[in-house]
Amino acid sequence: MIAFLHGKLVDVLPTQVTVDVQGVGYQVLIPLSSFDRLPARGQEVKLLTHLAIREDAHVLYGFVSPGERDLFRLLINTVSGVGPKMALNILSGMPTTAFRAAVASGDVKSLSQISGVGRKTAERIVVELKDKVGAALPVDATGLPRPAAPAEQAIQDAVLALVALGFKQPEAFESVRAAQAVLGVQASVEQLVRASLRKGGG
Repeated sequence: MIAFLHGKLVDVLPTQVTVDVQGVGYQVLIPLSSFDRLPARGQEVKLLTHLAIREDAHVLYGFVSPGERDLFRLLINTVSGVGPKMALNILSGMPTTAFRAAVASGDVKSLSQISGVGRKTAERIVVELKDKVGAALPVDATGLPRPAAPAEQAIQDAVLALVALGFKQPEAFESVRAAQAVLGVQASVEQLVRASLRKGGG
């Protein structure tokens, strides 16, 4: 499994990039959310990756942030009918925080407006992901999801990572909250995940 690529950004398109890693060029499909945060062509880049093996091809998908890759994996592994192409469309069509807010609030209309996602698929996404991503979303006095502060965003991304690793959502949320209480609000997503895995004996 290829976990990440670290090399020079050679070619850049909104949907794919080529990364030169010690003389080997890797073609990687990316969502628009990652494209917006790429360095200039010719600069060094690190992309977290997911390798999908099909009968006719090995396809690399790349992401700038752990939260994007974790959400991508959650979509393709949990929601029936959602493959890598549609998962990329979802990440391209809506920021991860907005996506989680839409799932938590059951906003099928917003989800179905993403390219390639019809109403039935949007309803499946809400049903199959609500328990996995919804509970970690902070809400305001009206009960609607509100934008997350950096520390809260780290918690959300860490919970999503643990769920992708097989944790149940409530257990993941509890572990990450406990880890942040020990490590402090400045703790990174990686630190929170590692602390939670140690606590869980992983």
